[in-house]
Amino acid sequence: MTEFKNAAVIGAGTIGLSWTVLFAAHGIRVAVSDPRPDLPDAVDAALKEFAPHLAARGLDVTGIADRVRLATDVVDAVRDADVVQENGPENLEFKKDLFATFVAEAPAHALLLSSSSAIPSTAFADELTDSSRVLIGHPFNPPHLIPLVEVVPGERTSADAVSCAVEFYRLLGRTPVVERKEIPGFVGNRLQNALNREAIYLVEQGVVSPAELDEVITNSLGIRWSTVGPFLGSHLGGGPGGYRHMAEHIGVSMKKMWAGLGQPSQDPEEQERLIEAVENAYGSSTYSELTEARDRRQLAVLSALDSADSSSARGEN
Repeated sequence: MTEFKNAAVIGAGTIGLSWTVLFAAHGIRVAVSDPRPDLPDAVDAALKEFAPHLAARGLDVTGIADRVRLATDVVDAVRDADVVQENGPENLEFKKDLFATFVAEAPAHALLLSSSSAIPSTAFADELTDSSRVLIGHPFNPPHLIPLVEVVPGERTSADAVSCAVEFYRLLGRTPVVERKEIPGFVGNRLQNALNREAIYLVEQGVVSPAELDEVITNSLGIRWSTVGPFLGSHLGGGPGGYRHMAEHIGVSMKKMWAGLGQPSQDPEEQERLIEAVENAYGSSTYSELTEARDRRQLAVLSALDSADSSSARGEN
C-alpha cells in the first residue's frame, strides 16, 4: 500500500479548501499554496466550518489544524509531497506551466492530480518531461462531503498512477470512478450540464420558476438518484421485465421526447431575466446560510444512506 503522508493543495478556492480539510482529517500533512492575500483567514475559516462536518461522518478531527501549513509558494508546497492536488483556474496555459513546475520540483514518486472540471490532462501534460504521473481527480463540490471523484488518465498516464489515485481517494473515503476515455467535461459535468440546459429552457419558456424547478428535482429525481442511478432506475421502472421492457415499450416515446428537448436562447436579455429570477428566489439568504443548509441536508442524506447500507449488511428489513 502506498503511503500518503504529505500532500500539496495548489489553489485555495472553494474546492482546494475543502480538499485541504479532508486530507488533514485523514491524518495527512497538507501544504497549501495560493497567492490570495487572505489565505491564512480562508484556511482558518474552512477548518472551523468543515471539520465539524467530518466529525459528523465519524472522523477524529482533533488537532487537524496542526497538520496544515501555509506554503510560501508552489515550489515550497510540493517539495515533500506524496500527492499534489491542483485546483487552479480552467486555463490551459496556466495548467501547463503549473504542472511543469510540479514535475520539476515535486519528488519523483509524487502523484500529480488536477481537479480540472473540463480540461483533460493530456491537453496540459503532452509536453511534460514526465506525464506518467499526471491525471484528473475531479470532485464534486464540496469534495469533503460528496463522495464521487472522477479519475481520468491522460494518454501517457501509467496504469500504476491510476491505481495509486484510486487507492488514495478510497483511503479518503471517496468513491473513485475510473473513466476509460478523455472527454471534455468528463461524465458528471456533462450530465449536469445536460439537465441544466433543459432546466434553463423550461424556465425561459415560462413552464416553471427556478424555485419550482428545484422543487421538482429535490422531490423526485434528486431522491431517486441519491439511491439508484439513471440506468438502475430505468431497470426498476420496467418492472419484472427490467430495462428490456422499459426500452421496448417506452423507448419510442422517449426518443420522440429527446427530439423535443429545448435549446435555451440565453441571449443577454433572456440571461438577465433568468439571473433576476434566481436572485429573487434565493437572494434573501446569504451565501453562508445557503451553503450551511445545503451541507446539513447532504450530511443527512449521507448518514441515511450509511444507515440503510448497514441495515442491509446486517440482514435487517
